[in-house]
Amino acid sequence: MRILLVEDDRMIGEAVVVALRDAAYAVDWVQDGAAAASALELGEHQAVLLDLGLPKRDGLEVLRRLRQAGNAVPVIVITARDGIDDRIKGLDFGADDYLVKPFDVNELLARLRAVARRQGGQAAPLLSNGVVSLDPATREAHRGDLVLQLSAREFALLQALLLRPGAILTRAELESSIYGWNEEVESNAVDFLIHGVRRKLGADVIRNVRGAGWMVDKPDKGKHGQ
Repeated sequence: MRILLVEDDRMIGEAVVVALRDAAYAVDWVQDGAAAASALELGEHQAVLLDLGLPKRDGLEVLRRLRQAGNAVPVIVITARDGIDDRIKGLDFGADDYLVKPFDVNELLARLRAVARRQGGQAAPLLSNGVVSLDPATREAHRGDLVLQLSAREFALLQALLLRPGAILTRAELESSIYGWNEEVESNAVDFLIHGVRRKLGADVIRNVRGAGWMVDKPDKGKHGQ
């Protein structure tokens, strides 16, 4: 899952980037409202962490224009503005959640997992297609009685697929979920990660659709994988 962090405080930004990457998120960091607006036009991110007190363009204005453009990407506001009127305005402008600084990183990660579940149309804490389940809180994969720890990038890849069961994701889409702007995309990284997931959970967990990409089956398709 790829996150856009919009935060002008360098100390906070660096700490959040480290925490997100440790939790297996791909993260891109911009430090002003104008850069955030440009980044959001690319449509590369599955969630946004948005500060409000930004240079060049206020965070609320970024949020207002984002929603006016019809962009439904989940937005969690992270700000020092803790007044009830500020919270109401942020939510009314289209924020999905509102977190006041200083915040605990573990709470931020829990809120991100919640918006990811809603984005994927799932209410349960585990992502599942009926064949394999993924626990974003522990980075564990479950299949039957088998419980395995995935690497950060194996987790990111399987999460991207389980958030859209039945959809074919291209190599570029999977790479976008695994790597941020400043991270070098390793040669054949997707193939290597898929091999690792299949080795741990079974060859039928991820299907290869020749010439198109990869997918996991929808829950009602059971074990029709290849």
